[in-house]
Amino acid sequence: MVKAELAELHQIELARTPAQVAAAQADDAEEDIFVFRTVLGAKFTAEALPLTAALGAHVHSDEPVASNGLKALFARPRPYQFDATLHPVCKTTAEHNSYPSGHTVSGYLLAFTLAEMVPERRKEILERADDYAHNRLVCGVHYQSDTVASRTVAYAAFGYMLATPRFQMELAAARAELRGVLGLK
Repeated sequence: MVKAELAELHQIELARTPAQVAAAQADDAEEDIFVFRTVLGAKFTAEALPLTAALGAHVHSDEPVASNGLKALFARPRPYQFDATLHPVCKTTAEHNSYPSGHTVSGYLLAFTLAEMVPERRKEILERADDYAHNRLVCGVHYQSDTVASRTVAYAAFGYMLATPRFQMELAAARAELRGVLGLK
């Protein structure tokens, strides 16, 4: 399996365009709910949506709780640590912590949150989350199996989050704020 995943990463590396590299690097740098501005538009900003920004920060802060123990347990080398012929284009680490992808867990947690707030855009939100996950491969810092596992971890963590009263209160307030700013009923 590792051999096939490394071959896939080499193919991605050979085919990646400057625009894809720039998008992957932008996603590497931005780990907040506003990576979904491409789906929700120009009004989707932290300045216009302070409750949504606070909820997004809370959700993002839950990512390490969901993924760090697994990263430590599996201690999987990053692709570039296993295969020195790969050339990552995003920040790297010396730690063996590839599995699961924290960026991807966070991206899906944020996407699931937004899909609860704007269910009529669920498909586009989840497609953007898939793109965010794929960009970890474009960066050259994760394997496909890391991102697939991350989505599963995010689903499990989100189920727990939905069951907590604090999250439900924050979600309701941010939903009303976001729908108001976007002009949705």
